[in-house]
Amino acid sequence: MSERRGANTSPLRGEVAPEAREGVGSATSPNAALPPHPGSLTRSDPPPPKSDVSELGRQEQISGTPEIRGEGGSWPHLSGFMQDGAHILPIRVYYEDTDFSARVYHASYLRFMERGRTELLRAVEVAQSDLHADMDGLAFVVRKMSIDFLGGAVMDDVLTIVTRPKEMRGASMTLAQEVRRGDEVLVTADVMVAAVRGGRAVRIPDELRTALTTP
Repeated sequence: MSERRGANTSPLRGEVAPEAREGVGSATSPNAALPPHPGSLTRSDPPPPKSDVSELGRQEQISGTPEIRGEGGSWPHLSGFMQDGAHILPIRVYYEDTDFSARVYHASYLRFMERGRTELLRAVEVAQSDLHADMDGLAFVVRKMSIDFLGGAVMDDVLTIVTRPKEMRGASMTLAQEVRRGDEVLVTADVMVAAVRGGRAVRIPDELRTALTTP
């Protein structure tokens, strides 16, 4: 059954509003150009830092093109890298991350930062899946989050998720995170995560504590 919408009804997601089509490809203005996409200046992937070129393979040093696969079948570029005590994770904004306004939906930033925290642990060689398997079901849960939305990203933007340890306690730790677009900080957050096993708080493993606090 088709849906009848009045003249004042908002277009469905993926449709173009009638007023947006006026003057585009019409007989009155066949050469009218679309306005520039707000993310057009940030669509290209940022170059890797010089100190981390070796992680992308020797081929990049020769041809400027990173290898598709790293040594041993790994994909090091997918996990970001450590720099000055912080973990850096590039993320591209896709259509699924946006809302009807074409800007990134606020909950998408939570997913981006979750990936940043996960990759921070992987970068210090403490994968969450290994902790859960080797330590009788140990897992990390978000206990508290303080977040400030300062700006908005749009589709095709390339963002950088910056994650660094801020405070370490017995059963919890606080991580400071930023979502950046180039030099612009879009979101800041302090996230407290707690180590739990069987629904009860437990001490953070010494191995992870040492890995995150050693400069």
